[in-house]
Amino acid sequence: MKARNIALVMKKDLRGLGRERTIVLAILLQLFVALFSSFLMVGLTSMYDPSSLARFSGVKYQVAYVGEPSDLEELLNNSGQFRVYPMDLSTAVAALGERKLSAVIYIPPTPKDAGDPVKITLYSIQNDIQSTIVNVKLKEVFLDYEEELRRVRSERLDLLPVSLEFPESRSGPGFYEFIYGLLIPLLLFMPAIISAALIIDLVTEEYQHHTLETLLSTPMTMAEVVWGKIAACIIIVPLQAGSWLLLLTLNRIPIAHIPHILAQVLSFSLILVLIGALTALYYRERTAAQFIFSTAVVVLMLIVLAFPYNPLNLIALLATGLPVPEQWGILGGTLILCGGLGILTHLYSGRVSTRAPGE
Repeated sequence: MKARNIALVMKKDLRGLGRERTIVLAILLQLFVALFSSFLMVGLTSMYDPSSLARFSGVKYQVAYVGEPSDLEELLNNSGQFRVYPMDLSTAVAALGERKLSAVIYIPPTPKDAGDPVKITLYSIQNDIQSTIVNVKLKEVFLDYEEELRRVRSERLDLLPVSLEFPESRSGPGFYEFIYGLLIPLLLFMPAIISAALIIDLVTEEYQHHTLETLLSTPMTMAEVVWGKIAACIIIVPLQAGSWLLLLTLNRIPIAHIPHILAQVLSFSLILVLIGALTALYYRERTAAQFIFSTAVVVLMLIVLAFPYNPLNLIALLATGLPVPEQWGILGGTLILCGGLGILTHLYSGRVSTRAPGE
């Protein structure tokens, strides 16, 4: 096997990447995410933690208070987050429908020391991001009012309530968890998935376009053709991953252990690319190969993610700067697996047919 022949195939395929629209669009999408990660961080985090937006909002929201004066009205005014307007219910609901108000609060004329529960009704606009923020802020005020009601009504109890102490609950996922637990692993493993899909396209296109026989008519073996394509797919992984890490750093997102991260990404990428190459050589048809490969990768990822030091967790831990001594054992294991898959690919490429299926 000659390195010169492998390099020739690699250069040919790299020059043709510009014609692969799917690959170009996928890279541009990653570029967009990396460039605007700070903005995406705010938007996507708010989707599963609306209170995160509430912490950054200094706006006073206009709410209507309907009912007799109470401690709740005082709590709303003292919170510093609302402009409270006493008014009747019909006028308030009409103003809410015209979006002149952010919410309407109706409190019944139930004394706070009465035996009946105080049933507060909240009117807000559905499916609205501002209403979500207002609801989060109002929840804090309602909880304070509930504590006040409990304090007043506890005097009627014959027995004192038992004091329970619970550990502090963790808040919803924040910016830190989103960036290091989701965004960075996603960006760094997207090149691996793209390269694995690319190797299938490169191999099956040679069969379907009937160009493989032309290549093999030169002093070039099938193994050299396959390894040239593998090299083309692998070389773009560290280039993409390194670019995303640079762009994230420019967005003021500190990332530690960059060389270690790139080594792990490269080893996992090589495993996927070799599996993709074997799948393409076996099926020699793009649709079937992509389907089987995608199914196999999903099953493989479900198995791998069951382990604590799976690729996603490992990258997240390394990026935060935590010491992960297990990384060397994981890297060694993936390299051994790469070696086994590489030998299998080399041997199988020498035995596989050079004709497309059905010919």
